Amino acid sequence: MKKIELEIVALSHSITQTHSYAVVLGEVNGLRRLPIVIGGFEAQAIAVALEKMHPSRPLTHDLMKNFMNAFTIDLQEIVICDLQEGIFYSKLICVSEHDTVEIDSRTSDALALAVRFGCPIYTYENILESAGILMEDPSGKKKTPREAVAAETSAGTTSSGNDDLKGLSLDELHTLLNEVLEQEDYIRAIAIRDEINSRKKGR
Repeated sequence: MKKIELEIVALSHSITQTHSYAVVLGEVNGLRRLPIVIGGFEAQAIAVALEKMHPSRPLTHDLMKNFMNAFTIDLQEIVICDLQEGIFYSKLICVSEHDTVEIDSRTSDALALAVRFGCPIYTYENILESAGILMEDPSGKKKTPREAVAAETSAGTTSSGNDDLKGLSLDELHTLLNEVLEQEDYIRAIAIRDEINSRKKGR
C-alpha cells in the first residue's frame, strides 16, 4: 500500500470545547488535511519541540529520544497505519545497527517523537480518504509549523454540541464545515466531518 507523506501544519485550540486540541497534518504537495484530536499534555509536547524550546528538565518525549540515542536507535519514520471508530493507530519504525523494529504507539506520542527526530510522517490513502478534509488554498502559501503553532485559537461557532449538527442538511453541514475551517476551529471541523461521513454511510 502506497504511503502518503504528511507534515504538521497547525496546532489548534478550540474555545468551544474546553481542553480540546487538534494537531493538523497536511498532505505534502497536496490540499488534504488530517485533523487529530489530542490531549493538552501531548499538544504541549509537540509545541515545545516545534518551537525548539529546551526545558530545564527533559519532558517524557525528550527522555525517550535521549534513551534511544544512548542505545544508538534512530526513529526512521512514523506511520499512521489504522483508523478504528475515530481512533488513529500508529507505528514507530525504529532502526538500529542490526535491526528494524515496528513499535505500536499512540499517534500523539508518535508525532511528538517525529518532531524531535525530524523524521517523516506517513499515512495511507484509505485513512486520508475517510478522515481527511480537503482545503481550498487559492494563494498556494503553506504555513510553517513555527507560524502555525502560535496558539491558533478559533473564533468559535454559534452552535455547540454534536446534537445541533443532526438537525442540519448535508448542504448546510458542508457550508458550516467551510466556515469553521476558515476560523481554524479544527475541533469543530472534526465533529462536522464525522457527521457528514456517518450520513454517507447511512445511505
